[in-house]
Amino acid sequence: MDDPTRDLESKALRLSPKERARLAERLISSLDQASEGDTEPLWLEEAERRLDELESGEVAPLPAEAALKKARSTLR
Repeated sequence: MDDPTRDLESKALRLSPKERARLAERLISSLDQASEGDTEPLWLEEAERRLDELESGEVAPLPAEAALKKARSTLR
């Protein structure tokens, strides 16, 4: 019995590079759309948690320039 995923993969690999790129873009886009609804409540929860930490004094705010400088140095 054939595995449908392997069959699709085999057919997709026979497409031209341009066709494969278009297919890949559409597949990835479909994942992004599906996950947006799932992640929005999580981002809201994270934002509220961080706001609570700031308001309670548990953490100190960091100016944007300092945060960017730290991020840049970490990525080097």
